[in-house]
Amino acid sequence: MMKRNMQSSKLLKLIILSLLGTISLLLFFLNFPLPLLPGYLKVDFSDVPALMASLIFSPLAGVIVVAIKNILYLAISGGTDPVGVIANFMAGIMFVIPVSLLYHKYKGVKSVVSGLVTGTIIMALGMSLLNYFIILPAYSWFMGWEDMSNSVKWFSVYAYVLPFNVIKGIIVGALFIPLFIKLKSWIEQKQVHIAS
Repeated sequence: MMKRNMQSSKLLKLIILSLLGTISLLLFFLNFPLPLLPGYLKVDFSDVPALMASLIFSPLAGVIVVAIKNILYLAISGGTDPVGVIANFMAGIMFVIPVSLLYHKYKGVKSVVSGLVTGTIIMALGMSLLNYFIILPAYSWFMGWEDMSNSVKWFSVYAYVLPFNVIKGIIVGALFIPLFIKLKSWIEQKQVHIAS
């Protein structure tokens, strides 16, 4: 009986994560560019379902939702932009994990706000470093461009990547905080239900 309950609990978790991953993909398509930044840098709210999963379950659950979204996107797009997909996955986990870790340690709204601030900083700095050393060189190789000079890479990071990720973190955080406040008791109820 207990084994059956554990199996059904695992199945329920898998269904919820798959559903959140699919919602995440849909939100990924509802994106918009920011003024004064290149058109390929677009803000979307696809990390919100991953944040939800990470608060209900664990940081790993958030990572799984981010992964599902990117795998589904790769399948739908026909694998035309693997570098962008990897970059999106890395940005997602850098943003989601700090929120989840702080929430599960301290609980409450303050821990979520602290996590969103921490996640935004980690995502902004982490994506800046990844773009400079890996993503921009990979794009130039993938697109058949000439190797980017260090000055072009630094300019791209300082002028575009860093401000974009800071602004994205602020926008997503500003949406998520009131959503979390509204759903806080529901999230806690789900945690108890899944634990039992």
